[in-house]
Amino acid sequence: MEFCIFGAGGTGGVLAAYLAMAGHDVTLIARGAHLAAIQESGLTLHTNHRGTESIRNLRACTAAEYEDVPDVCFVCIKYYDLEDAIAFVRQKMGKGTLIIPVLNVFGTGGVMQEQLPELTCLDGCIYVMGEIEAPGVIYQSDKMLRVIYGYRPHQAQNLLATAQELEHVLQAAEIRGHFSDHIVRDALQKFAYVSPAGAAGAYFNVTSEKLQQAGPEREMFAGLIKEVVALGKAMGIEFENNLVETGLKIMDALKAGSTTSMQRDILRGRQSEFAGLVTRVVELGERYHVPVPLYQKINEWGKENLQLHG
Repeated sequence: MEFCIFGAGGTGGVLAAYLAMAGHDVTLIARGAHLAAIQESGLTLHTNHRGTESIRNLRACTAAEYEDVPDVCFVCIKYYDLEDAIAFVRQKMGKGTLIIPVLNVFGTGGVMQEQLPELTCLDGCIYVMGEIEAPGVIYQSDKMLRVIYGYRPHQAQNLLATAQELEHVLQAAEIRGHFSDHIVRDALQKFAYVSPAGAAGAYFNVTSEKLQQAGPEREMFAGLIKEVVALGKAMGIEFENNLVETGLKIMDALKAGSTTSMQRDILRGRQSEFAGLVTRVVELGERYHVPVPLYQKINEWGKENLQLHG
């Protein structure tokens, strides 16, 4: 299968590495020193569970240089770069390409589909702990790697055969792929972990072990999950699992010292996804008349203490 991975950071880099190691045709869209290093020496995947892998059987180029029409395009960027991704997909992808955004922010596939009506944009999400360790090097700090994707309710199921085949391709590449019949529920379930984890971690400025121990940090994390669940129910979504228990289980399985990408961006003074992961929940609370006092508290803290760009 031929893949284009738009975004070569912790998410896109890990996906590209596993798919290339499984023998697929993979092109990474990257930039700067990271792109130059991959073009010169290949992509290095540094992990704690499988050692260090050097992957040379993939290509890397800029968005402008890409010329193929792949079977699948994974969009793996931060939400504030979504317009760049939409412009790339509009210019480079064809009607035979399945487009799957796996961003942290809930509902991205629908946002893309509105602007790309001639193409097929599914919704998706990913569970992964990865970051750029150095130019050309991706650090996957935890072996968790799961991709969920699917058609939204009432969406035309164009390219269904590709979507079905992709599930088997991902699983054969040691990625827990799942072609979901309930992607809105599943994507919000993922959001109900990553948003509270990032919000609580940033607010308290702590790493995973503090959220794994009894105390105000863990209470905040669990409370934020409850607020997302309440929003989901107001939106008509029924969850099969107890998301507080699920979120705590995921958190407790993380290696000590783990952080979210939003936390890392904030600490480095970079643009972050705070607006998409925190402010958006406050806005949804207002829209659906659901109280979200913990999110409001963190959102006010962010306004006072962070340079918020998106």
